[in-house]
Amino acid sequence: MQYYEVWVRSDKYRGKEALTYRYEGTLGAGQIVQLPLRSEQVLGVVVRQSAKPAFATKTITAALDVPPLPLASIKLAHWLQQFYASPIGVVIGLFIPSKIHPAYSHDISVASDIEDHSQDQPLALTAEQQMVLGRINRADTYVLHGRTGSGKTRVYIELAHKSLINNKSVLILCPEIGLSSQLALQFKAAFGNRVVVLHSQLTAKEREIAWLTVLTTIQPIVVIGPRSALFSPLRNIGTIIVDEAHDQAYKQEQPPYYQATRVASQLRQIGNSILVLGSATPSVTDYYMARTKAKPILRMSELARKDPAKRTVAIVDLKDRREFPRSQRLSTTLLVSVSTSLKHHEQALLYLNRRGTARVTLCNACGWQALCPNCDLPLAYHGDAFTLRCHTCGYHTQPPFSCPVCGNQAIALKSFGTKAIVEEAQRIFPEARIMRFDTDTAKDERLEQQYEQIINGNVDILVGTQMLAKGLDLPRLSTLGVIMADSSLYLPDYTATERTYQLLTQVIGRVGRGHLNSRVIVQTYYPESPLLQAALDDDWGRFYGGEIAERQQYQFPPFSYLLKLSCRRGTQVSAEKAAKKFAQQLKGAGLRIEVEEPAPAFHERISGQYQWQVVVKTKDRGELLKALGLLPNGWSYDLDPADLL
Repeated sequence: MQYYEVWVRSDKYRGKEALTYRYEGTLGAGQIVQLPLRSEQVLGVVVRQSAKPAFATKTITAALDVPPLPLASIKLAHWLQQFYASPIGVVIGLFIPSKIHPAYSHDISVASDIEDHSQDQPLALTAEQQMVLGRINRADTYVLHGRTGSGKTRVYIELAHKSLINNKSVLILCPEIGLSSQLALQFKAAFGNRVVVLHSQLTAKEREIAWLTVLTTIQPIVVIGPRSALFSPLRNIGTIIVDEAHDQAYKQEQPPYYQATRVASQLRQIGNSILVLGSATPSVTDYYMARTKAKPILRMSELARKDPAKRTVAIVDLKDRREFPRSQRLSTTLLVSVSTSLKHHEQALLYLNRRGTARVTLCNACGWQALCPNCDLPLAYHGDAFTLRCHTCGYHTQPPFSCPVCGNQAIALKSFGTKAIVEEAQRIFPEARIMRFDTDTAKDERLEQQYEQIINGNVDILVGTQMLAKGLDLPRLSTLGVIMADSSLYLPDYTATERTYQLLTQVIGRVGRGHLNSRVIVQTYYPESPLLQAALDDDWGRFYGGEIAERQQYQFPPFSYLLKLSCRRGTQVSAEKAAKKFAQQLKGAGLRIEVEEPAPAFHERISGQYQWQVVVKTKDRGELLKALGLLPNGWSYDLDPADLL
């Protein structure tokens, strides 16, 4: 009888150590096994063989007939558990599926050779692209700061080709599942079925076959997907590319709360690989750290296409109601531009980073407002489904026809969302083919499902949130309307300025890429905003200089590490009391940390409970791990939070 330490895959196991099991046969590190955990059968990964323990052990049920996890995956899982202080059962859930059917491996097919793709590319490499490819010549981390339309994807394809011919695999991350469709089309055109796409919108069988493909193939391949693709069982990774590396979607908002760019950096070190962080608007923290550590920052400022297409910009003051005779939300300047695009069989994109029809439902007579009974947050009205919905806890109900307080029928809808924009566009342009893209979109209408329809010109007007701002190349797009440029600027968080600059720059970058003459219409309450002007001018230096100085003044990242601690209680008084008590405990613990005064969370009431938070700052991240050792039961934490909302 042999004994093995095994990492079990189960959210129910909250420990941070491997469990010991027995087995008749010989098992190697990385072997995937099935085993009992309490009353259920789960999967696990063998870590190492061990001596017979002094306590009773359970027997491994079976060793699965699949190759073991690569050593790089085992090393990354161990680092992830320690770096983010997470339960091992949660961490291993990132690396292996909940079920594995070895028989699915019969459906796997990977090409045996690599075609020379260079003659299939529509454009020759620009001088800047050649310069960048020449600079990326050894295992290191590179910040590729390329303006929108400069051809970063072409650089990615050339880097992938170099890696594959050197018998090394490639991992490409994108922030949204919708973007994986565009990247997959471009990479499959170059490398055929050497390309494997992994994301959560695949069926369970499709995901499992894709995962087994990565695990079982001995040939170098290209894996494309969102942040979860980081944990695919790739062997011998030569190049890791994080596209739109600045994006907030790379932060995991559930345990273990990892930041994908940081995990990618660790994976790069494990495999001695090349890591490229590509973005038109790099993260302030990534940019600062690259400069501090003397990592290469490669600038691409010229358009890849040399066509003489022009982009004009108009700024509309939302306070000037003379611009809104036909619509309360869409200015005359914008409507004229959309009409021109439709007349020439071109496309228009209307961008608003708010979902739903209306964000606030209230009574004009007495001031009653429709709030979630669980979260005390405004219920968003969705006109297509005639429902009021909480975007935090999921509560939904039908809207009242009269005020439940005073009985008045003067119910008003305020602070509109994307569905309201669709309704306006349909009213004004009844013949146009309009599609909406946001997280409320039905599965078969999502961006990744409709991408080819959009590219082929079967959609006239696109309406959506930030998922339309990221990385898409839309050759038929000639009008871009930013419905409310200020919407994210008013969030009470240190990242609000950076997020606003990034979103504006990214969405404006959907036009002016050398395809068509285009027009940008930006509607704003603050036309003279320096931030808006910097985004319109693509003036990264002006934005970065002001932002990094402010971060240093108030000791926010990259000048400190952050830990957000949260507690939820049944009453506001008990939540406040618990937060203040623990804050005092932290202050007296003798740690080299700065403890901010406890405060209600941005969303103070969630699912019927009140939430308070304590923010901790330090220059030594190890001190935050010590603070976590003092965390009482019933608290949650987020190491390196993307924001403090």
